[in-house]
Amino acid sequence: MTFRGYFSTLDIGWTNAALATGIAVVAFIAIHGAVRIFRRRLDQLDDERAHKPIVEVLRHTLARTSNLAILATAILIGVSVLDLPAPWNVRIGHLWFITLGAQLAIYLHHAIAVTARRYFQVRGKGREDDQVTVAHTLMIWALQWSVWTVFLLAMLSNLGINVTTFVASLGIGGVAVALAVQNILGDLFASLSIAIDKPFEVGDAISVPEFSGTIEHVGLKTTRIRALSGEQIVIANAELLRKVVHNFKRQNTRRVQYTLRVNPATSPDLAAQVPERLSALITGKEKVKFDHVNLTALNQDYLEYDIVYNLTDADYGLFLRTQQAVLLETMAMLRELGISTAPRARELLLQGPGDTTQSANDPQAQRVTAQRPDGRGQAQARPMR
Repeated sequence: MTFRGYFSTLDIGWTNAALATGIAVVAFIAIHGAVRIFRRRLDQLDDERAHKPIVEVLRHTLARTSNLAILATAILIGVSVLDLPAPWNVRIGHLWFITLGAQLAIYLHHAIAVTARRYFQVRGKGREDDQVTVAHTLMIWALQWSVWTVFLLAMLSNLGINVTTFVASLGIGGVAVALAVQNILGDLFASLSIAIDKPFEVGDAISVPEFSGTIEHVGLKTTRIRALSGEQIVIANAELLRKVVHNFKRQNTRRVQYTLRVNPATSPDLAAQVPERLSALITGKEKVKFDHVNLTALNQDYLEYDIVYNLTDADYGLFLRTQQAVLLETMAMLRELGISTAPRARELLLQGPGDTTQSANDPQAQRVTAQRPDGRGQAQARPMR
């Protein structure tokens, strides 16, 4: 059949053709004008309303309206007023589906990009780093390909092609590929999880059971960490997420707790002054929120005070400077009060060999004062030679 014979069955008169052409022109002008007016109204919104998520998505999405899709839609509207024979009404229905489906897929394609970019800007507080770029790329790529795959399958199904076998083949092939590269896919999804959930970001100081360091890069498969000892550690994303991660950069406050032990021979009056004096000197420090100083233990070896305060700034250098100042002033305060931090001295009776009945007053026995190496005032007795 010739090209002319292919269209000869339409039986369209000049009057009907002119009417269809006029309706198509009017439809093109109306649709194109409506889109432009709507876009102009969105551009004229004030800053507060213009930055709303739905407005931003609509503004960027409508900017991708295809003039070719508007033209095809207008032509189909004009052709719809014609009384077409049986083969052509089905073909016009297919063209409607392809035209509107393609334009909808274009809208979704750009809406995904805009929504993902806005999401990462909000979650990343306006910072565009490597981690955001990786997650952005992965999410957009997966969702956009899903949109076009669904559109392609729907178009083939609308044209009368059986896609069931094709979809089943894709499913079996996808399972086979996933089993073959499950470790890589696990790291890819772990990278996406890191970017979305953000347990840590580039520049954060973290600690895991095996090492501590600073995050330098979060890639598709691995995360690179600069260890405190200087070397770079490369670890798989999935393996890193399975560990307990301590993120020090997000530490807002720092709790400081330590004990002070003094000689048990300290008089009760002096021992009662220690909490008050320590509280005063700790409270006077910068960015310090005092908690408590209490006498918590009393035994034959020492008196023990429990001291706790909080730093409102988690800076490690501030912690070291503050703790050093507190300890030095504590030493000065104890010297001023005449309190010793030495443990109680122990008296050990050393007797000659073979004589177990000598009294403490025997001249062959000696009294010595000794301390254990750990400073708790105890030592082993040796027989005199």
